[in-house]
Amino acid sequence: MLESLPQSIRDELHAAQSKAAAKKARLRVEANGESYRIDRMTGTGFALDIEDAPKLRGLVDIYDGGRHVSQCLIVAAAQNGEQMVYEFKRNTAAGDGAPLDFERLENAPIALLGR
Repeated sequence: MLESLPQSIRDELHAAQSKAAAKKARLRVEANGESYRIDRMTGTGFALDIEDAPKLRGLVDIYDGGRHVSQCLIVAAAQNGEQMVYEFKRNTAAGDGAPLDFERLENAPIALLGR
């Protein structure tokens, strides 16, 4: 159906869809000090708009607003229509604290009181 429309109208529709998606999208990827909005997340990767998409490779960080969600290793990218799709080799969830190297007991004291 869109193929029967003039090119100028198709371009305007694409711009309006991109603007609407940008308002509701909070996910972004950061690499080399630059930040890019994520259009779509999948279990094996993510997609960026082809106009904004750089040639990403290596280690990147994914954020949801200001919250660090995960750190990923990007290994492959392919163009799929109006999007550049990147795939993960590794996707590690980000923690908010340092990992413990021991088991913390449920009934352990929180602190010791001095005399």
